[in-house]
Amino acid sequence: MSSTPIEDTIRLKISNALNPTTLLIHNDSALHAHHAAMRETVSQETHFRLTITSNAFQSKMQPARHRMVYAVLKDELAMEGGIHALQLKTRTLEEEERLREKESAEEV
Repeated sequence: MSSTPIEDTIRLKISNALNPTTLLIHNDSALHAHHAAMRETVSQETHFRLTITSNAFQSKMQPARHRMVYAVLKDELAMEGGIHALQLKTRTLEEEERLREKESAEEV
């Protein structure tokens, strides 16, 4: 059995639904464990940051992209001890390439 079942489920569901070229998952739960709302939960997987690059986001604004992700993870967001907070960066492949080019130019 995995020690990160929520993270594993996020990876599986996002991969299946959005076929991402980039999927970065950061579990920030330990940073929030001291919050009052987290004291009663037994889950160690409540706060996540995701970076997702997918052509499924093509021609969609950020709110629509985020709704797509929320729909994929609706069960994990609704369950007791599931995802409490989800920070999203959603991009198309073209947007990711432009970002890389910009970062490369700034390094010079």
